[in-house]
Amino acid sequence: MARTVMDAREESQRLAPRQTLFVGVTLFSMFFGAGNLILPPLLGVQAGTSVLPAFGGFLLTGVGLPVLGIVAVALAGTVRELVDRVHPVFSHIFVAAVYLAIGPCLAIPRTSSTAFEMLAPLLPKGTPLETVRLVFSVAFFAVAYLLAMHPGRLTRFLGKITGPALILLIIAVVGAALASFAHGGVVAAPAPSAPYDANAPVQGFLTGYQTMDLLASLTFGIVIATNINALGVAEPGRVMRTVCVAGVIAGVLLVAVYGGLCLVGAELSAPLAGASNGAVVITASATLHFGAVGTVVVAAIFLLACLNVCTGLISCCGTYFAEELPRVPYRGWAAAFAVVSCIISNFGLDAILAFSVPLLNALYPMAICLVAMGMLHRACDRVPLVWLFVIVFVGVVSACSAVRDAFAPAAWLPFDALPLADMGLGWIAPALVGAAVGVVASKLCSAK
Repeated sequence: MARTVMDAREESQRLAPRQTLFVGVTLFSMFFGAGNLILPPLLGVQAGTSVLPAFGGFLLTGVGLPVLGIVAVALAGTVRELVDRVHPVFSHIFVAAVYLAIGPCLAIPRTSSTAFEMLAPLLPKGTPLETVRLVFSVAFFAVAYLLAMHPGRLTRFLGKITGPALILLIIAVVGAALASFAHGGVVAAPAPSAPYDANAPVQGFLTGYQTMDLLASLTFGIVIATNINALGVAEPGRVMRTVCVAGVIAGVLLVAVYGGLCLVGAELSAPLAGASNGAVVITASATLHFGAVGTVVVAAIFLLACLNVCTGLISCCGTYFAEELPRVPYRGWAAAFAVVSCIISNFGLDAILAFSVPLLNALYPMAICLVAMGMLHRACDRVPLVWLFVIVFVGVVSACSAVRDAFAPAAWLPFDALPLADMGLGWIAPALVGAAVGVVASKLCSAK
């Protein structure tokens, strides 16, 4: 009898395959935003004959690292428990910086700005764009805020409604490009253009930074766990395993969609050579295959993707800061992030994107190292000073380089002499040195 009760209790802690799939689609919807739509087709156009190695590099940072980030956080428990291994003070600073980067400082305003940029061509000529932008942003963030007021219900909305709708819309555009390939309507790809004309895999890897999905993966676990709890799973180990499965499902969907969008760009790599905006590539493809209706389809894709991500980010940021500073409730934090993001979004997409590259170059190397050590946490925990030295060495290099890139891009730094620095990977050598120093220091401390 006791075994029967235990088996029944364990069975009740498992999600049905359909529920697990919905959680995975929810995570995909939270990941898949403006940058995810724009970057792959632009890569397909610019990489030309080097599209496969460039796309391979992009998948490492655009899919592989975010999935590993979900798993690393699940293994640690929370992002704070992961980063606390470096130092509690650093944990507060770094995690807050990540939430602010994927929140009101960059990613949330970018969702509204990008969605508006895609809707603007549908407006009548002579429309006062700045006024319409303001009205649109207020309405956009009002809807996102209302959806974020029920973070435990995101699976119902994102996983069952907007997520599948987004996937269907993308399938329509990608399917048309595939049909064109099948009927031989494709011109031979041109030679790769900058930045893919040299070290295409590395450039694809660096392009993946701009999705910001690795940073997002460190934070999305909170909301996904809340959704899993709401579906009846409370046992920590079971929640962790379900989060990992959801991460794999989201990763598979991302690979499929990225591959299709890259194909869309590859189809038009010759006629659109020199394009600098992925949104233009998608619009051109949709218009080519569907006419005027294609512009509406593209606008719908961007609006759904941006609203999905905006809702998820407001929910994640609000949840984290409400736990850190409980004097302000979740509703207050969510409202504050929505209002601040609404204001920033009205500065325009170009201003937001110009600020993004240095910020991501400062945070991403440390995030990559944290995920790598998180996956190897048992080995790293035996030499605990590895966590500190790796992050200190990498953090100094990446932060100094990012500040230089933002304010004095022509200036020379001693870090420019590091191996791979000319490829944007100058932090790798300091990470390896930091790991070696950390191992030695840990052994010396334990020997005393």
